[in-house]
Amino acid sequence: MAISNEEFEKEQKILKKVLKLLDSNLESLGDDVFNEEEGLQEFKKMMWEDASSFDSGEMQQVMAATSQEAEKIFMKRNYLKRLVQIKNKPYFASIIFKDEAGKIYNIYISLTYLKDKKLNNILYDWRSPICSLFYDYETGPCSYKAPGGIYSGELKRKRQYKIDDRKLVGVFDNSLNIDDEVLQEVLSSESSDKMKNVVNTIQQEQNKVIRNVEDNNLIVQGIAGSGKTTVALHRIAFLLYRINNLTSNNILIFSPNAIFTEYISDVLPSLGESNTLQTTFNDYMSSMIKEYKEVESFTDFVSRYYTYSEINPDLVRYKQSDEIIDHLNTYLDNYISNCKIINDFFEGEVHFVSKDEVNEMIHYKYSRFPLFERIDEISKKLSANFYKGSSKKTKTFGKLLRENANFVKDYKTIYKNFWMSNFTKIKLSEDEINSFINRENINYDDALLFTYIKGVLEGFRYENSIKQVVIDEAQDYSRLQYIIISKIFQRADFTILGDINQNINPYYSYDSLESLTDLFKGSSIYLELLKTYRSSPEIIAYTNKILGLNHVNAIRQDNNKPVIMRKNITDLRQSLLEDIKYLQESYKSTAIITKDYKEAEKIYDILGNDISISLVDANSKSFSKDLIIIPAYAAKGLEFDSVIIYNDRMNSYKNNERNLLYVACTRCQHELIIYN
Repeated sequence: MAISNEEFEKEQKILKKVLKLLDSNLESLGDDVFNEEEGLQEFKKMMWEDASSFDSGEMQQVMAATSQEAEKIFMKRNYLKRLVQIKNKPYFASIIFKDEAGKIYNIYISLTYLKDKKLNNILYDWRSPICSLFYDYETGPCSYKAPGGIYSGELKRKRQYKIDDRKLVGVFDNSLNIDDEVLQEVLSSESSDKMKNVVNTIQQEQNKVIRNVEDNNLIVQGIAGSGKTTVALHRIAFLLYRINNLTSNNILIFSPNAIFTEYISDVLPSLGESNTLQTTFNDYMSSMIKEYKEVESFTDFVSRYYTYSEINPDLVRYKQSDEIIDHLNTYLDNYISNCKIINDFFEGEVHFVSKDEVNEMIHYKYSRFPLFERIDEISKKLSANFYKGSSKKTKTFGKLLRENANFVKDYKTIYKNFWMSNFTKIKLSEDEINSFINRENINYDDALLFTYIKGVLEGFRYENSIKQVVIDEAQDYSRLQYIIISKIFQRADFTILGDINQNINPYYSYDSLESLTDLFKGSSIYLELLKTYRSSPEIIAYTNKILGLNHVNAIRQDNNKPVIMRKNITDLRQSLLEDIKYLQESYKSTAIITKDYKEAEKIYDILGNDISISLVDANSKSFSKDLIIIPAYAAKGLEFDSVIIYNDRMNSYKNNERNLLYVACTRCQHELIIYN
């Protein structure tokens, strides 16, 4: 709701004062940072040039003081960057809050804080406790939780601002209604090459995920377009603000592929935070598995299924199952229990080592260690026993232990023996087993099992510095992957987001992501995001039919464009060119989404000489979204203004491939055209 002219003039005066204070802070803080950095560099130079004049104690004190000074400068520099970010748009909302004592607070909400010379808050960081009122309540009774307790009162007003280049363009008083003017304006805008922050339009259900610090682990089921990834990134920004000593280097995001990593790379910087560490599960497996040249990517793995090139899908389904975890554990327990030293031996001419004594150590005294780590620990112990506490003979004893053992650290053989044992559900010939073990590159489904075997027998590589792990597209990870991840990041809390309806792994699925809550230490909570902000009601109605859904709430209220069906096309090239021209006249970004990469290449060959178009796969590092061709399983997490869905008549989506079609169609915001 627009405000009166009198109110608008008041807001213009407030903006003018804020801008004046902001400019003053920018100038003084910029001078401080420059002078302090210059002074610190001079001090460091003097210290090292005259290092001989300091004793060790004095040197340690000087180094500590220098480190503290550098940390202060770093914090000032970061705050300066945040002020620079808001200099043209200092705030986006305000609230008036009346507490129980009757005191009135007029809170202006920004990406960062701003104080006057008396240290009074002029702008509040959107992550501060009182600002949660803007996201969680309509006008009326309200409360917010802060470190000092719960504060109740009345929310008297909620107001949003449109400020362009330091000028007040629009002011709206609004409630929490999802059809408010600012939200609808954002939803109707064109998509960009990279994801943007949505700090001015966070909704109540999203805010509950972002600000949850009561639970260690959040498992979030969110429908397509509900903002799962956006929520995850804003949650990271909130945790960096809220948790002491948490830095971006303590947070790891598991991304589905390189495209996605690039797509989200601007969000945290736009919120004033550094990008976190990012990886894919394939990256981790590649670092663990050195016995093979390469590990097949997840997208190549699912592509084998969708292109009908997998010769034994039942075997792959078993390799992906929860059932095989128990079978593998039983096999490994049996393998470890049968591992032993089979001979007594001498080290040198004097030191006798009893096999019975060592086996006692293997199976009892050092049983808390992974098997191959036990040998290392026992070697240290034997060296210490025989050489008066010295570890100088550790390697010698390790070599002797391995020479007299009935087991060898040969993971290919260990994995092969699992398939030849009685612990598996599927019986294979030795030739069949060799066909997937004696390869130059290891398949994705085998790599998961291989990684788990290595982790159990030699220990999972423990990542002590990671305190928060975020996993997006959670439905594409099997339970075994979560078991591995939980063992690697034992100190971390987890935020896991996905949608069971967007599962593209044809061999594994969840009835509910809630089943993951028992896998992690600490308290876990299951939350749902049930509103979609991406697609038009017409697109949502169509995608609901694909999977038989009826619970999706469409928020967008824009163009009323029906989903267009193209059938019996006689000239594919001409028809596509006409549709592309039509869509590009109205929208910034258009994607042609195919069922697989082979079809993407086919369309690229048809169109490449006529228009500027990019062919994208899951390994692409960057791209422009203006016009691209991309297979459905590489498009996860992305969104486009308009989408053309294409599949060849001879390669139609089967009944068991509906989820893949659903993923493809739900990438679209405004207008959807479907071929065949």
